[in-house]
Amino acid sequence: MSKPEWWRVAEAFEASGLTQKDFSAQRCVKLSTLQSWVYRRRRQQTGKAETVRLLPVEVAGVSQPSTALLEVELASGARLRFASGTDVEYVARLVAALGR
Repeated sequence: MSKPEWWRVAEAFEASGLTQKDFSAQRCVKLSTLQSWVYRRRRQQTGKAETVRLLPVEVAGVSQPSTALLEVELASGARLRFASGTDVEYVARLVAALGR
């Protein structure tokens, strides 16, 4: 089939209300070929690609490092404090060891 013929087949599919599988079986066309032409038709209808716009950005200032702490309270009531960024696996191993 020519391109215009496939275009009409894709149009007919869109208007049919059938699934691509049912439509291709009914028309005796290969499912993957129908899918390809339906995709092409939809892509052309929605436009190629949207234009990407970049906007200028001004950095107002640099934030200070966080002073947040990680605090763990053991069952015994003891509290351990760690600086932000401390390896969580290290903390977990330490808490497990202290809990024994």
